[in-house]
Amino acid sequence: MIPEELEKEIERVKSEGAVPFFVSATSGTTVLGAFDPLGPVADVCQRHGLWLHVDAAWGGSALLSRKHRQLLAGIERADSVAWNPHKMLTVGLQCSAFLLRDDSGLLQRCHGAGAAYLFQPDKFYDVMFDTGDKTVQCGRRVDCLKLWLLWKAVGSEGLEQRVDRAFACTRYLAAEMKRRDGFQLVLEPEFINLCFWFVPPSLRGQQGCTDFGPRLGKVAPAIKERMMKEGSMMVGYQPHGTRPNFFRQIVTSPAVTRADLDFFLDEIERLGCDL
Repeated sequence: MIPEELEKEIERVKSEGAVPFFVSATSGTTVLGAFDPLGPVADVCQRHGLWLHVDAAWGGSALLSRKHRQLLAGIERADSVAWNPHKMLTVGLQCSAFLLRDDSGLLQRCHGAGAAYLFQPDKFYDVMFDTGDKTVQCGRRVDCLKLWLLWKAVGSEGLEQRVDRAFACTRYLAAEMKRRDGFQLVLEPEFINLCFWFVPPSLRGQQGCTDFGPRLGKVAPAIKERMMKEGSMMVGYQPHGTRPNFFRQIVTSPAVTRADLDFFLDEIERLGCDL
């Protein structure tokens, strides 16, 4: 998100008689792993009195790392934040958090049905603890327990190490790809999303050809089919805008070793060398 363009759009729709009220920024996009500049976006929202929500479902766990938390600088100014610990931290599925700055009971006012047969108002304890009347679905799993158990098991330092290790794995793979023929980064990774093409020998040096893009776009699906049929590994791919299919490698498991990362690169080369 470009803050200057955001402000222009707000001014435009206001001039048309509309009433903007909500801005959703992203910390860690699904494919490229991009982060919106939250501080400048928050400035725009503050000037116009808009609710700022941050979708940090993917990238929010970077806050646990002193080395990488600057990616989310300004998130403390958000009105609401979504975060999925089951993604980067590998907490058991599912574990999702919706965090609100508001402490006036907003969720209860929005979703509460006040069903007396479920949520009696005259209990001996503070009925604000009855969270079921604050959500659309009422009954739900105790997601927070999964995060609590992991946090108790490895501690804040252990969670930070998981985040830092994921970044280190991505940086290692990116550096190795630059040393090997045929690997081409889509862009330098900002997060732990490593997006790349594998250009087989038959396509190298043909970037100027008109059919290069369509032919390159068939490489990732072909390699994916081979790796699945052999059962050697799994990695996703997708197109993005005008970019043809490329691989998106993400390593979050603390069990992955340097040897596993080297195998991944070797296997891509082996499976794609004759395409």
